[in-house]
Amino acid sequence: MKLAPSLLVLGGLATALSTTTIATAADLHPLEVKLLAINDFHGNLKSPGGIKIKDPADPTKTISVPAGGSEAMATLVKEKRASAKHSVFVAAGDLIGASPLLSALFADEPTIESLSAMGLEVSAVGNHEFDKGVGELLRKQNGGCQSDKACLALHPFVGAKFKYLAASTTYKDSGKTIFPAYEIKTFEGISIAFVGLALKGTPDIVLPSGVAGVEFHDEAATVNALIPELKAKGIESVVVLIHEGGFPTGDYDECPGISGPIVDIVKKLDPAVKVVVSGHTHKAYNCAIDGKLVTSGDKFGTVVTDIDLKIDHQTRQIVEAKAHNVIVRTDTYAKDPEQTALIAAYEKVAGPLIERPVGKIAATLPKAEAPSGEIALGDIIADAQLAATKAADKGAAVIAVTNPGGIRADLVKKREDGTVTYGDIFAVQPFSNNLVTLTLTGEELDTMLEQQWQNQPKPRILQISKGFSYTWSEAKPAGEKVDIASITLDGKPIDPKASYRVTVNNFLADGGDGFKVFRKAKDQLPGIFDVDALEDYLKTAGLIEAPKLDRIVKAD
Repeated sequence: MKLAPSLLVLGGLATALSTTTIATAADLHPLEVKLLAINDFHGNLKSPGGIKIKDPADPTKTISVPAGGSEAMATLVKEKRASAKHSVFVAAGDLIGASPLLSALFADEPTIESLSAMGLEVSAVGNHEFDKGVGELLRKQNGGCQSDKACLALHPFVGAKFKYLAASTTYKDSGKTIFPAYEIKTFEGISIAFVGLALKGTPDIVLPSGVAGVEFHDEAATVNALIPELKAKGIESVVVLIHEGGFPTGDYDECPGISGPIVDIVKKLDPAVKVVVSGHTHKAYNCAIDGKLVTSGDKFGTVVTDIDLKIDHQTRQIVEAKAHNVIVRTDTYAKDPEQTALIAAYEKVAGPLIERPVGKIAATLPKAEAPSGEIALGDIIADAQLAATKAADKGAAVIAVTNPGGIRADLVKKREDGTVTYGDIFAVQPFSNNLVTLTLTGEELDTMLEQQWQNQPKPRILQISKGFSYTWSEAKPAGEKVDIASITLDGKPIDPKASYRVTVNNFLADGGDGFKVFRKAKDQLPGIFDVDALEDYLKTAGLIEAPKLDRIVKAD
């Protein structure tokens, strides 16, 4: 039976009205996208212990909450993504490098595999991604076994399933970025651009030879220069993933009084940028800066930042962005079976080395600085490095110096009898830096000490071996902090014209952390790994107690 023409018309009109109604509803209800973000994971496949937060019962106090590790994180991420129609899992760099032995022993391949299995999609490059140089970082992305530690455990390494982004890092010879500047994700026809970049100061805090041939450009200028290109592609929603951060004064999900480089960078960003996921400072915060949402998720996988975006269908712009820092509580989130299996497989290979006893400590040796800048654990490390090189064939060392940034964790007394393992000391010194013994004049030693304040974002107080001492003044300007007459060795003033054999790690020997004086040193002699020097020292020194902090004296 045929329908009357009038009914066909009515039917067509009804369809048209229905279509119009749906389109209008889409315009009224913005596109919703969930971002999950991490930063500064540093290969912590297993929980580092937890995170300190304000005590809910008494905000004047802090409590430690058990948190972190890939097993709980994977479960949290899966649960959050399952609750959203559209989601993206992103990171702001330092996923690898300065990692515990379980990851570092295998060139951080376990961490790359873990995050790939977890569904990470894009990440900015951090400074620690460059710890082993550009070539090794490219291998992390693309796979392959061209590494002295790679593919030793389970299977050939296939590379990261997520994409590294490096908008501000270019080759000097070609000007091209070492990784793509941005990644585009599209939902319901609306695209979001994720721009990823490292901090401009990366060359000053990594092994200089590891970033030879590449340049790091201004962060905000790099992003702003990309905005016209993105707009030409019809992209109005921009999220920045940046490995630079700030220093808040509040709790893990707050933002009172934030300071630091990220504040100035954000204020310079184009208005098209509405969300900035940051890192580097190992702090957790949830901020609004200059009309932009700015977040950071602590460190070591203890926090995942949960960000909800609303995007207008017509303007394609982010009209609302809200965040919540979620603690990856190990007493709340179940262990993800895939992550548990991955950890177990690598532990089977690494376990005997991780658990090998190396010595005993009377109490936890902290990496916290005294007012003078001296660190109890730094003293022990410097003494260990001097002990390892004072009998060298070509000019025995009389002084050892180590950089504070190379001390990554407290040496914790975990066992009742004070036993510490190779895994424990590797967590303290995870970079596998070689010791280098070299010659400096007394005058150059003074320059070395002055460079602790010169061209530094904050003082980098070198840790020094027993017998070496000096006094510095906070009131004096940079370049005049240390009176050369106060610098002594075994109680005697140094001679500015005399030569002294000094042991450092290869990071400092290469001019790392701005200590360029070491590049002028003569008669460089390579030695063993720094962590092995510490092991040898602990094996022979008996029960180690925290030394008296009297090598570095602050005058005022």
